[in-house]
Amino acid sequence: MKLTYYGHACFMLETKEASILFDPFIKPNQLASHISIEDLKPDYILLTHGHEDHVADAEEIARMSGATIVSNYEIVSWYGAKGLEKLWPMNHGGKHAFDFGTVRYVNAVHSSTLPDGSGGGNPGGFIIEADGKRIYFAGDTALHLDMELIGRYWRPDVAILPIGDNFTMGVEDAIICSDMIDCYDVVGMHFDTFPFIEINKEEAIEAFRSNDKKLSLMKIGESKEV
Repeated sequence: MKLTYYGHACFMLETKEASILFDPFIKPNQLASHISIEDLKPDYILLTHGHEDHVADAEEIARMSGATIVSNYEIVSWYGAKGLEKLWPMNHGGKHAFDFGTVRYVNAVHSSTLPDGSGGGNPGGFIIEADGKRIYFAGDTALHLDMELIGRYWRPDVAILPIGDNFTMGVEDAIICSDMIDCYDVVGMHFDTFPFIEINKEEAIEAFRSNDKKLSLMKIGESKEV
């Protein structure tokens, strides 16, 4: 599988069967000004929660690409009221087998309000099982004990975790999370976009290394095999 970073918490995961876009926040992100959303052709758009820095470009990309939006019931219903029809609602503890593999909607500890002030339901994360691998996309979250269940039963090959602190886990808690989910290979997200979440990248990488973990901090537009 190929993973491409588009800034903040936005990634594209390309499996053998489909392209999956997570939490698109590109056009309002000055750091991603060199990325054109017109070039993105996802089959699915997975949204962890309703904050604008995770859904800003979802409607426009969905209309251009014909992608199916997958999220909790409240967010999917919000897009349905806008006239979008390719939607798949989920909720915590549920899973569904799509054409590319399985998506499980798991707990996240955060808040969730849609850009117009509507309630965005409860925030979540996703465990993707495809092409013989498991990818944990945590979404915006604090450290929480449900992560132990992920380590006990699903043990992701790669975890995409927030590390910017202030609004989510910081580096220290993300390292604890990587222990709880039993995952060596971590990709950082939700850092440096705003002054509140700027980090020292070298120190973050070294902190993971000193705890026998690998932290990848991808450049915007960069791709890697996972």
